This record gives sequence, structure tokens and C-alpha cells, in this order.
Amino acid sequence: MTMRTRMPRVLAGGATLALAASLAGCGNSGGGSSDDGRIHVLVYGDASNKVEKRIVDTFNRTSDVKAVLDTIPGADYQQKLQTIINTPQAPDVFFNWGGGSIQPFVKAGLLMPLDDFVKKDPNLDDKFLPAVYNSAVVDGKPYGVPMRGTQPVLLFHNKDVLHKANVDRPETWNQLIDAVKKLKSQGVTPIALGGGDQWPTLMWFEYVYDRVAGHELFQKALDGDKDAWASADSRKALGMLRELVDAGAFGKNYDSVKYTNGASPALVAQGKAGFELMGSWYYAQQQQDAKDFAAEGLGYTSFPAVPGGKGDPSDVVGNTNNFYSVLKKTEHPEAVARFLKLMYSDQFVKAQLAIGNLPTTTNTPRFLGTSASPAYSRFQYGLVAKAKSFQLSWDQAYPPSAMTPIHQAVQQFFDGQLDTDGFIKAMQALPAE
Repeated sequence: MTMRTRMPRVLAGGATLALAASLAGCGNSGGGSSDDGRIHVLVYGDASNKVEKRIVDTFNRTSDVKAVLDTIPGADYQQKLQTIINTPQAPDVFFNWGGGSIQPFVKAGLLMPLDDFVKKDPNLDDKFLPAVYNSAVVDGKPYGVPMRGTQPVLLFHNKDVLHKANVDRPETWNQLIDAVKKLKSQGVTPIALGGGDQWPTLMWFEYVYDRVAGHELFQKALDGDKDAWASADSRKALGMLRELVDAGAFGKNYDSVKYTNGASPALVAQGKAGFELMGSWYYAQQQQDAKDFAAEGLGYTSFPAVPGGKGDPSDVVGNTNNFYSVLKKTEHPEAVARFLKLMYSDQFVKAQLAIGNLPTTTNTPRFLGTSASPAYSRFQYGLVAKAKSFQLSWDQAYPPSAMTPIHQAVQQFFDGQLDTDGFIKAMQALPAE
């Protein structure tokens, strides 16, 4: 996984869904998948396509109905998908991020709930880790089958920097605060933060809210309960985040630092910062940018627990996976069901591991030793497999129109431009759909 693995998710969230106009009133009328006698599988165009092409070739060897892989370059994917989703050019199966990215399509009646597929083949459900699979469940119905790999957010660190400051990997929030103080006294930025990108800042909110309030608070807010943001747990989480910022955890110039240009990872690799909270693609990024450091000096752990908090310490946040969803009007549902079965096959798992992705199938552990970094892959998989909850990133769980307001709110709170009440009001004002 590389830095670009994160970027597709950002682009997806950033594209403005013009669905109010393009899908309003269309429901089941008009449009539909093209019928040239084949299954059209539409995916985000990037390096992972070589695995997807291989799976399509495997399917075509035994299927009378052939599949064809269609790709759209990453920067254009979400916008073009919206343009064609209700036209004769629509795909039968398409790549997405689950959560809010498919909710407008479900609401418009364009997607096929996969209940019948699962009834005929229970493996389309139970061969995947539940915490991941549920990210594409909308209103109690499954609308996606996991593909590619999972991307939990981890707390990375520079082993040498922590050793010199006599700091251990923090297991609790108080230990993290103590580590911040020790690192700061050594003249080191305790935690690197690419605040200029905004989304790295959001990761801190996601984890602190989970540890303090449990995953239920965010789910209530997502379901439309605006009072959740004003709850005592919400205020406690914001108080802890303010404590961290005011302690100088991120230095003073984090808004001028970005992850996307390699600046924040470089601070950790060069020993100028101790920690960085980032998605699992961070490991591969450091391997690319600072190979020696990645091999010997890069450490990683789960996010600290909050004693007395309602959240389970095993909970993780991040990008649960990418998914294949099915257009309701596909002319070849039985062939599509057979195609989706390949997503939990041994062949699929081994091919994804070979390019650095970490599939979330239950058979993945058998092949972890074949990955480029077996120890890291085993750690990641264990983290996700044990998670009581895997919270999809807030800016992806909400509809895409909410992404910019969320990013602005978290940045302004960190910068002191919003106080606790101001942040709560900003989150309560998020568009629900």
C-alpha cells in the first residue's frame, strides 16, 4: 500500500455528489446496466487493477457469461460513476468505499441488496470479518462484498527517538500525555501531524471519541441524533483533544505540514518527531521514502486505551475496505453472484497480499507469511480480526457533501478558532444526506 491508497478515499469524499439533480425522481425508471451479453465490472484505475484483471480472467475461463473489467482513472472515478450510474452505460458491478459513498445510490433504488445472494451462498457473508463486512450494510441490508484490502489507522513511532527520551509505546491516554511531555523536553515534536491536509487531524477525533464514548455515539449522530454531539461524552472527548493540543503534542506549525507531500512522515523518519497517527499504508510509504528507517527504526502499535471510557480498547477506525456493489438492473445476476464468490477465494487472497493489500477474508491468515512484510501483515490482520468495532472514517461514513464541513470543523477546533460549543454546532449542522 502506498500513499495513493489513502488518496482515492479522499478524492471520493471530496467529489461533490450531484445526485440531488441526477438521481432525484429516477428510482427504478429509466437507465440500467448495459446489456451486451457481458458483465461490466467498473473499478478505480490504479496499480491494483492487475489483480482485478487476473480475477476477471479466472472467472471467464469457466463462465458462459463473460466479464470485462472497465477502469476510470482515480481522480475522475467518483464523478464519472455518478454520471453513468443511471444510464445504459452503467456497470453491473462497481467499486466503492461502502458507507456514505453508496447511500445515495441505495436511496435512489439503484442497487441490489445482496440478501438473496447470501442465502444461496452464506460464504458471501461469513467468509469476511464482520467488522469490515458491515461497512456496506445500509438499513440492515448488505449492498457490498469486500475486495482489495483493509486500512486500519495505527500509531506509528520512531523507535530510536522514543528510546532516547525513555518513552515506551503508550498503552493508555495518560501514558501518551506523559510521552508528549518527555519528547517535548528533548526538543522533539512529540507527534507529527499533516494538518495542512485536514483529514489526518480527523483521525485523532475518531479514536478519542471511540475510546471515550464507544462507537455508539458516532453511529447515533450518523443516524440523525444531533443531541449525540452535545452529550457529556462528546464534551469529554473534546476536552481531551484540547488537552493534547495545548500540551504542544503537535508543535506549532502543523497546519503548514502535509502528509500528501511526504513532509510529516519525513519528520518521523528523520528523528524530528516521535509519533504519527496514520493509516496502515504508512508502513509502505516509509519503505518507499526511507527504506533503512522502515526496516530498522519504524515501530507501530494500536491506539491507547482510555481507562473508564466506554469504548473497547480493541476498536479500530480507518478504511474498512473497498467493496463491489451490484446494480439492481443487471441482466446477469446469477453470473454476478458467481463472480463475487472469487472475492473470498485463496487465489484472490494470495494475489492481493503479493501487491501489499491485506484482504479481510477469514482464510487470509493462512497466507500472511507470503506478504512483503509478514510480521506487519499479521499485526494488522490480528488488530482487525479482534476489533469489536471498525469505525469507517467519519468523512466517508457521512454522505460526501459532509466531508468539507467535517474537515473544517476539526481543523478549526485544533487551531482554537472553534471552542467546544462551536465544534458541536458545526457537527450538528452536517447534512444528513
